Amino acid sequence: MQKIYSFKTNLLALMSTLIIAFSCGDKGGNTPPPDPCAGITISVAATPTSPSTVGGTNGSITASASGGGSSFTYSINGGSFQASGSFTGLAAGNYTIAAKNNDGCTGSTTVTVAAPPNPCTGITITVSGSTTNPTTGGGTNGSINATGSGGTGFTYSLNNGTFQSTGSFNNLAAGTYTVTAKSSAGCTGSATFTLTDPCTGVTITVGGTSTNPTTSGGSNGSISATASGGTAPYTFSLNSGAFQSSGNFTGLAAGSYTVTAKSAAGCTGSLGFTLTNPNPCAGVTIGVNNNVVNNTPCAITNTGSITAAASGGATPYTYSINSGPFQSGSAFLNLGVGSYTITAKDANGCTGNSTVTNVNNLPAGPLFTAVKTVLQNNCNSCHNGTTANGGMNWTVDCNIVTNKDRIKARAVDASPSAMPPIGLMPAGERQKITDWINAGGKFTD
Repeated sequence: MQKIYSFKTNLLALMSTLIIAFSCGDKGGNTPPPDPCAGITISVAATPTSPSTVGGTNGSITASASGGGSSFTYSINGGSFQASGSFTGLAAGNYTIAAKNNDGCTGSTTVTVAAPPNPCTGITITVSGSTTNPTTGGGTNGSINATGSGGTGFTYSLNNGTFQSTGSFNNLAAGTYTVTAKSSAGCTGSATFTLTDPCTGVTITVGGTSTNPTTSGGSNGSISATASGGTAPYTFSLNSGAFQSSGNFTGLAAGSYTVTAKSAAGCTGSLGFTLTNPNPCAGVTIGVNNNVVNNTPCAITNTGSITAAASGGATPYTYSINSGPFQSGSAFLNLGVGSYTITAKDANGCTGNSTVTNVNNLPAGPLFTAVKTVLQNNCNSCHNGTTANGGMNWTVDCNIVTNKDRIKARAVDASPSAMPPIGLMPAGERQKITDWINAGGKFTD
């Protein structure tokens, strides 16, 4: 009984402790830790040092912290923290220095690194000098010799380039240049210099005559050019080739050429010349004769043709029909009824046309004519333009040619039945159909 009573007593004590713990703690049952920075103020003191030159980056800041222990790290402008409070390599400007102790408590201050006094205040740097213009047109042997005053220890720059110890700049073409002089204190001044091309205002005029090649495709044409308006002697170039002392160019084919003349000072001028081939067709008359084969009506393809023969020019000839493409052959096949013009072109491109040539249909042959008469006399009532039983109209010539096998089957062989329906035609009429079929069954048979 004593052990049971002790166990109950201990259990009630434990439950009481848990109830007290839950009622006194936060909602999660945890007591928040104390803030280590409560009541702590970190003070930061900073001493700036200005850069030694205007625009320099050798300024510095030395910072120290107090108020929250003795082990601090430091940061500048939100950068990484470091153990030292010294920051170097700084330009003039405003900076924020932060200090942090071991507990993470921070403080900061803003410090200004001031710019040093401008050593060039009240100083005027003057640049003077002399120029030498290029000696030839487009040349690059011009120069500038500049000198600075108003300071000491000058270096010089051309068109914002790298500074050098001397004010002499060589190998310059015509143009405008700016020379800047900088003293040892960094004070600067500039001047503009202009170099003039010796060909400015000079006009080189090129004249001359040309001789065309004497044959088509020949290369015995020539050009003889002269120049004026500059300083002699002149040299001459053809189509940007090498310059030569003479303005004469020979061995030329038909074409466009440009002659450039250059004076002793290198000034240039140009003129275009055009050489042409002689007209190979002057006095040439191309004649075209045609041999015509008329078209056979009712054939599967047109059977008309024209075979041309050209004369009066240089062989070989090519031929064209009705302004179509030229071909090497002189025959034009598979032509239907119509009017055609044949053009012949010789080896020199000279052309001539035939007179308008008509391709007509060949007349109907006697065997076909006899069969057509037989059909119209015996079958016209059922096979005409109004009533065309089975699609067959014996008033249309090509309808007869197309259906010749059926005509023979019905009107001659009575297969599958005789035509006309009243009975087979007389043997002589049927023989006319047989003779035509045996001859080929064409419109012209």
